[in-house]
Amino acid sequence: MASYYSMMRVVGGTDAQPGSWPWIVSIQVPWRRGTGHICGGTLISPQWVLTAAHCFINATYVEMWRIVVGASSLLQMGPEVEVRNIKRLVTHEYYNNRSQRNDIALLELDQPVQCSYYIQLACVPDGSLRVSELSPCYISGWGAMEEGSKIRPAILQEALVHLIDNHICNSSQWYAGAVRNTNLCAGYQQGGIDTCQGDSGGPLVCKDRTANYYWLVGVTSWGTGCGRAHQPGIYTSTQHYYDWILFHMSTPQEASWRWGHLFSASGPFQKPRPIPTQSARPMRCPYPRHKLMEFFSGVQQLLHVLKGRKT
Repeated sequence: MASYYSMMRVVGGTDAQPGSWPWIVSIQVPWRRGTGHICGGTLISPQWVLTAAHCFINATYVEMWRIVVGASSLLQMGPEVEVRNIKRLVTHEYYNNRSQRNDIALLELDQPVQCSYYIQLACVPDGSLRVSELSPCYISGWGAMEEGSKIRPAILQEALVHLIDNHICNSSQWYAGAVRNTNLCAGYQQGGIDTCQGDSGGPLVCKDRTANYYWLVGVTSWGTGCGRAHQPGIYTSTQHYYDWILFHMSTPQEASWRWGHLFSASGPFQKPRPIPTQSARPMRCPYPRHKLMEFFSGVQQLLHVLKGRKT
């Protein structure tokens, strides 16, 4: 990767409470030193993780890598943690490792995970969501906590960030046009809080102001340095890849799971709680309104056809 872009880590964050971000996963290479952690990812179905394509540049023996789900500390993992291997890696077919265009990838796990208080699924928005109206937003990860440091925190770090308009991020004193419309820019003008090396592929989530759940709006992608002024983190915007994600997840099993989830009384989703001092019930991701309209319109047409056959 060109030196202009750096893999990301949380700078200026704090220790996250266990269960605060129940969809974040640690992607690990077992033969590396320490925990083997190299990137983050987000669980979006019982068998699929969304992450960044650049985590897999020159990757080998990917089927032997570990996906750690439900952990807070990577050094002391309790019985709530589940570990899986990678069955299949799907990187975006037009990913460019120089420009970081289309920096998104999917991992199919070798076995589904079991949802619990510590393991939940994130809500991926479609194109109809107005992401700019969401607040607050959070980043999280196990990356190093300052630029250039090789020391990694044992405990998951979290930090509050603000979405920054792409026009501002593309101004001459910031990223000078390098940010695309398929990216989100988040952090602070003055710097100090940011994602950095080791947090690549991890989640940027923002709360829906009208309801009690968060959206997975971004995948940690690139940035200049860590926590620098006018150089906030740049994220792959998940809503721009909604159809791509669904297409590559659309096995018959996943399709039946999604439809079953739509009509279930309670789904396996849960809002993140930066400080989980109260109990919270699992929550369903809202199904896109236009998809519901298409479905019910199709049902109505089918009923008309069946009624016509009977008469």
